[in-house]
Amino acid sequence: MNDLESWLSDSAILSRKSASELVFEELRNLILSGRFATGSKLPSEAKLAAKYGVSRPIVREALRSLQILGLTETRTGSGTYVLTAASDGNIRYGDYSARDLMEARPFVEVSAAGWAALRRNDDELSRLLGLCDRMEQEGDTEAWVRLDSDFHGLIAEASKNTVFRDIVDDVREAMAQQSGLLTALGPRRQESNEEHRAIVDAIRQGSEAKAQAAMEIHLKKVEAAVSRIIGAEPR
Repeated sequence: MNDLESWLSDSAILSRKSASELVFEELRNLILSGRFATGSKLPSEAKLAAKYGVSRPIVREALRSLQILGLTETRTGSGTYVLTAASDGNIRYGDYSARDLMEARPFVEVSAAGWAALRRNDDELSRLLGLCDRMEQEGDTEAWVRLDSDFHGLIAEASKNTVFRDIVDDVREAMAQQSGLLTALGPRRQESNEEHRAIVDAIRQGSEAKAQAAMEIHLKKVEAAVSRIIGAEPR
């Protein structure tokens, strides 16, 4: 029996409440520790589901999150393969690392929210409120992530600052990957909906200070959730 077969034969009991996150965390740790080496093929969804006593959709969410982080890739008709052990722990979303994204976002988006409160027009406010309504009603994760991306892009647009707008546009794909990871593995969707609503309410009031504070709270909570999932310490 090889090492992988030995690992599969060990029983694993997980809490159903956060099963996807727990499956993801163990697989991530196995990759980062080198037990699942670069280039190796992960066990099938069926074998992983049997090992953990969970459904295949739960395993699929965990595997999807590994792929979002760039740790694996899924090859159609072949399976899921380890891309990198990411030994420095600095997970990437495409061109940007998780660390770099979280360090940069507050400097752009907090100020953008403040300016949006002072400069937004009625159409932009109406669109922001509409996005909040749609996110609160949306049940599909991928559709919600697209709406989330639109929300942050629109706030930057409403700031009437082209530098903020262009920076947010440039990192929107990375932000969407981060958002997809959080909504797949935790309760962040409902929490984000509430935080988004607070940001828009402050923008509606025209309060620069409240809008900045609401966005800062939102980004701090995003950072804490990301840090928990990727195994890093928040600032």
